[in-house]
Amino acid sequence: MSRAKKITMWSGISLFTLIVLLLILLITFDWNRAKPWINNKVSEATGRPFAINGDLSLTWQRGMLQTNTWRDWVPVPRLSARDVVMGQPEWSKQKENMAEVGHIVFSVNPFPLLAKNIVIPSLQLDDPKVVLERLKDGRNNWTFKESDDGPSEWTLDLQRLLFYKGEIALKDEIKNINAKANIDTLDPDKNDRYVIGWKLSGSFNGARISGDGKVGELLALKNVEKPFPIQASLNVGKTSIAVSGTVTKPQELAAVDMRLKLSGPSMADLYPLTGITLPKTPEYSTEGRLIGTTNESGGKWTYENFKGKMGSSDIGGSLTYEGKQPRPLLSGTVVSNLLNFADLGPIIGADSNESKRERGVSTTQPADKILPVEKFTTDRWNSIDADVQITGRKIIKDEALPIDNLSTHLKLQDSVVTLMPLKFGMAGGTLTSNIKMDGSNPTIKAEAKVSARGLKLKQLFPTFQPMQASFGEVNADTSLSATGDSIASFLAGSNGEIKALINDGTISKLLLEQIGLNVGNIVLSTLFGDKQVQLNCMATDLAVENGLVKTRTLIVDTQDAVMYVTGDINLATEQLNLTIRPVSKGLRIVSLRAPLYVNGTFKNPGVGIDKGVLALKAGGAVALGVVAPITALLPLISVGSEEESQCAALLKQAKEKPVAPPPGKKAKSSR
Repeated sequence: MSRAKKITMWSGISLFTLIVLLLILLITFDWNRAKPWINNKVSEATGRPFAINGDLSLTWQRGMLQTNTWRDWVPVPRLSARDVVMGQPEWSKQKENMAEVGHIVFSVNPFPLLAKNIVIPSLQLDDPKVVLERLKDGRNNWTFKESDDGPSEWTLDLQRLLFYKGEIALKDEIKNINAKANIDTLDPDKNDRYVIGWKLSGSFNGARISGDGKVGELLALKNVEKPFPIQASLNVGKTSIAVSGTVTKPQELAAVDMRLKLSGPSMADLYPLTGITLPKTPEYSTEGRLIGTTNESGGKWTYENFKGKMGSSDIGGSLTYEGKQPRPLLSGTVVSNLLNFADLGPIIGADSNESKRERGVSTTQPADKILPVEKFTTDRWNSIDADVQITGRKIIKDEALPIDNLSTHLKLQDSVVTLMPLKFGMAGGTLTSNIKMDGSNPTIKAEAKVSARGLKLKQLFPTFQPMQASFGEVNADTSLSATGDSIASFLAGSNGEIKALINDGTISKLLLEQIGLNVGNIVLSTLFGDKQVQLNCMATDLAVENGLVKTRTLIVDTQDAVMYVTGDINLATEQLNLTIRPVSKGLRIVSLRAPLYVNGTFKNPGVGIDKGVLALKAGGAVALGVVAPITALLPLISVGSEEESQCAALLKQAKEKPVAPPPGKKAKSSR
């Protein structure tokens, strides 16, 4: 044998012997001797006290890799450690350790180690207990210190994780969470798709939270092609969330497809959980399909074809949340086939105090006020943009309310909310509003332009019998601006104009006689029936200055009489101060023509008669009656009025569009 062959042979024998000795050493070595070194290195790497207090051992097993190749015959090292403890960082407020594990068992694939990749096919944790903590300043105990040498060249690939009777606690001062989840492996015979189950308890923002759920085998976490099953329910206070479906590549949320159920006292309560700004609503419940993917900006999520209830109204539609910069966007459609008008009350704070308590609102509506005082919260308006079409196809409402349907295009951008247009089908016509509320400052700047077209007199007062024989249409325009934080404060400081017009119609004579206190004709109308009188015009021109509505002109002109209304309405105090002065054009059996005073509050309005004028006219009639019975009627007879010629001018004036100054500013002048 040549010298070279001898060297090669002995080198091979030596290498084989060395490997055998190394394997014998690994098998027979007492790994407990290495615990001080391991404890020290892990403590240095994590910045947390670390210790393996129990037995540390290593065994070799075949068939752990499950590759269906020759590699399955290669023994794989399997380490076992008992009573493993990791302490909290120095700044922690917790007395408990960050992690305690009764028994850790894991194997390591030896082949990827050559490429500095640690592949752990299986990690089993028995009786793990983990306490996660985050302080108000942002420090948390799950972020470990970085190495002075920069990012490690080694990578970790965990493919399978099993829990047995684990517990994870989270104490987060930023999100105000104090919760605990108990985790355990499920019985495989009873759960085909699900492997791990959990139960949750604790509190979130002071509200009690509870829940449970189950997930599939965590071996599927690395399987991009295989959907990972999830089923879970969560209760936060009175809000409930339930999901059931699959997630592809859960660590990246590459694709989510599941059924999502939501319910609670108000949709606004979802903001702390979802980060999505939604309006205040009555009690609701919805169910639909949630599909989505994530990206660096937050992904794109669609709540597709959802259906449910809001109060006593049905709701449905599709909404899409899309992560964008500088803010995410919520877009889509919401439709109600049967919309209870009362269910819209919480959106503007017009619901009852009982409803407010149900929604968790502390503000109560004063017993003597009608205008809603509940404040709009604008602090969330800058967290999201919105572009949503809302439709109420049929409105369920009080019989006296002449509204049939609604539609609006809601937009929220840069803390500015617009409803353009907000359109109601009303009294056979349309009521169209363009509303803008700028919430970029603590005090909201609001603007409203309202246009009424073709409102039928008969349908405006569906429960008022004297109006049911009336014809004619109402057209009106309003332009108002204000600053404030509630409907009541907006109107209390509003400025602008209100104009309305009725032309070429008819109106109930009985109604006019009642307003004009023509007592004799009321009796005749009651005995022989009502009839219609020609309505030449009704023109209204009101100025609104700092919440005080003043009558520039308010006149009703018919073929029989002219009625003038003067005075003001105080929107801040909700006080009425109006005088109605009727002037007869034709002959009346009895025409007292006493002014009417409308006063009191919106809550308790009152109508009174000028008793002095009434007594004077009645006294004159008695005195004249002593002289001649026929002349006694003279003070009560009207023979017409030259003032009716004003109607043409009023109609022309009322057709001018109303204007309003910028929010917070007063009009320069009033006519």
